[in-house]
Amino acid sequence: MRIQRQKVKLSYINMAPRTPKGDEFMLDVATARARILENLPSCGQETVALTAACGRILAQDVQARRANPPVHVSAMDGYAVRAADAQQGAILRVIDEAPAGRPSSRTVGAGECIRLFTGSQVPNGADCIVIQENTERAGAQVTLTRTASVGQNIRTQGQDFAQGDVLLRAGSRLGARDIGLAAAGGLVWLPVVRRPRVGILATGDEILLPGDTAPPDGIFNSASFMLAALLGQEGAEAHILPVARDNAASLSAAFAHIRDLDMLVTIGGASVGTYDLVRPTLEKAGLIQNFWKIAMRPGKPLMSGTLNGMPVLGLPGNPVAALVCGMVFVLPALHKLMGRPVADTLQTQPALLGADVEENDERQDFLRATLHTDDEGHLFATPFGLQGSGQLNSLAHSQALIVRAPHASAQKAGTPCRILLLP
Repeated sequence: MRIQRQKVKLSYINMAPRTPKGDEFMLDVATARARILENLPSCGQETVALTAACGRILAQDVQARRANPPVHVSAMDGYAVRAADAQQGAILRVIDEAPAGRPSSRTVGAGECIRLFTGSQVPNGADCIVIQENTERAGAQVTLTRTASVGQNIRTQGQDFAQGDVLLRAGSRLGARDIGLAAAGGLVWLPVVRRPRVGILATGDEILLPGDTAPPDGIFNSASFMLAALLGQEGAEAHILPVARDNAASLSAAFAHIRDLDMLVTIGGASVGTYDLVRPTLEKAGLIQNFWKIAMRPGKPLMSGTLNGMPVLGLPGNPVAALVCGMVFVLPALHKLMGRPVADTLQTQPALLGADVEENDERQDFLRATLHTDDEGHLFATPFGLQGSGQLNSLAHSQALIVRAPHASAQKAGTPCRILLLP
């Protein structure tokens, strides 16, 4: 195995110091994830038309209203005959013709046949189909040029599925093929999980909408749009709320307009700075805090709680940290609300380091990385040198996050690692 060795000096611009204070309690990522997921309510279900069901999560098992095919049908163009007569050289009399959708009322007797086409119902008396390529026809007579056997070229009733068979299971996300299967089973309406309504509330005096006239220190609201896109492609109704400013009055006004949401996600303002007012303002509104601060980089100031029974997740303000926390915590919570299966652990996969990495401290690292496969088929993940949580350019050009455990030792290029693929 040939390794292109390079050393990447990781830089954590705009991040907390590598060694937090010893008395600072931080929840580990796995425990935080489990605490967020426990006791999440269901969004309930609704019934939608088949044409509107693609991408939705099925709420109940659905059964076929009829068999497919509903009767015995011909798999080919040819002639319906009795297998006893289907011998090479046999001459049969054509007594009828039955296109698909127009079944014959005649019964095939000895020495007889009926002309069929693909999808035609097999008439009474026939038990095999001789394809037209194996016949020679002259007027009302057909000569068989090859022998056929019982059941040949017949699609039997229910060969695909029988009436009452479970076609699709609850919890599955419906794709184009599922829609086709449901339609084949005669289903017009499908019970699906209601789309979770997720409010995304960015906070900060410096936050602007893209396109706004920006003062020198203004920051365009990339995190809200990025998170809304992430949740939307997973089936949520993501609502970007007006930005709340760094004062209690603005935050209180924002929190007063979050009714009818299934989950609230805030961005920024959940740390310990003078203007980080999200937690105290939410607590005054009735927030029951689950936890705050996790041993994760990027993403330390993560908050979890409930407000009048609604789950609330407070993400860091830096956009990279918001996206990474969105993948690690918000998406599993969304899937749980939708009734989708949620794995107990992060779904990582193996790779090899494409560069040396330094030792880790007590926080679990998620390093932006590019992927490449060498000539021998080995998958390498190479971290970017700059890992600051405000640097979106490297995030946009990453294919994966290298997941490093707390207190991991320094590793050389070529060492096995675990990666989390970016959507």
